[in-house]
Amino acid sequence: MRAELYERCELFIQNRDIIKSEFAWETAYIYPLCAGLYAAKGVKAYPRNMRICQDLLKQKTGIFSNFRGVSKMATITTLSFSIDPNDTMERMLYVYGKLKEVFWGSEYLTVAASAITDLADPFEYDSIVQRTRTIYNRMKVAHPFLTSGEDSAFAALLALSGLNDEAIEQEMERCYNILKPDFWSGNAVQSLSHVLALGDDTAENKCRKATQLFLYLKEHGYKYGTNYELATLGTLILTNADIETLAQDMMDADDYLKKQKGFGAFGIGSKQRLMYAGMLVMCDYIPSVQTIKVAALSGVVSLIIAQQAAICASVAAASAAAASSSST
Repeated sequence: MRAELYERCELFIQNRDIIKSEFAWETAYIYPLCAGLYAAKGVKAYPRNMRICQDLLKQKTGIFSNFRGVSKMATITTLSFSIDPNDTMERMLYVYGKLKEVFWGSEYLTVAASAITDLADPFEYDSIVQRTRTIYNRMKVAHPFLTSGEDSAFAALLALSGLNDEAIEQEMERCYNILKPDFWSGNAVQSLSHVLALGDDTAENKCRKATQLFLYLKEHGYKYGTNYELATLGTLILTNADIETLAQDMMDADDYLKKQKGFGAFGIGSKQRLMYAGMLVMCDYIPSVQTIKVAALSGVVSLIIAQQAAICASVAAASAAAASSSST
């Protein structure tokens, strides 16, 4: 394993353990997500800041707020990076309120609000919210039975891209039609096609690379998830790194994580583990991670796309686990 990747994997595990010890009653799916957000910035988790942001979240939201649900810890972690968490929270709530005017409220909508707050200037918020709804409507027309709450987060990312709405729709559909024969889940393929639509290459090349990476991993005994995890595979393709190099790094990171407590046979599962391995690998292929503060999506924002996709995946997995537990 490359030295840089090894150090990031170690930091990831350290952060997971720090956050888990400080916030002991959260779902197991959320700890690695928050740890990954810190590891992506190359910094150690700082529980004191997280506690301050947790108190702030409680002050600013009601007990039944979607910000208090499964995605709560992701919001707290994101706020802890801010120089002025109170201002960031106020802006996030403003964007969420605007989104609720055109969407039903959901935890996925908090992900959309976070993405818009992070990546856009305040004077753009209203127009991006409207574009988010327009793009979502196009998704719904194309795939009425597949498009649901989690797609609002992807619609927000596409709205931030500055790409033409019609071009986005056409690119998503091209990618979907190319990928659908290769994967079982239509919903996951749709999410993957949303991510790939952000890339500059042709739909054929992007989809071919995504399939190649998936198959290369599978042939070497690493089965990447074909459910909610699939969207994060697309973010690796957006880095334009060599497929075999990406795959080898992912396998090395996965081997490391598999040996760590909570990531083995009785942990979060091999598919989610490989998803996080991909996120850790991605950090080394994206320049200036510390200075991601741009309004338009580009290659440097691939990591944020991955984080948003991972939040959606973690929310879905945790919600499914809770539903299963309550029915037994």
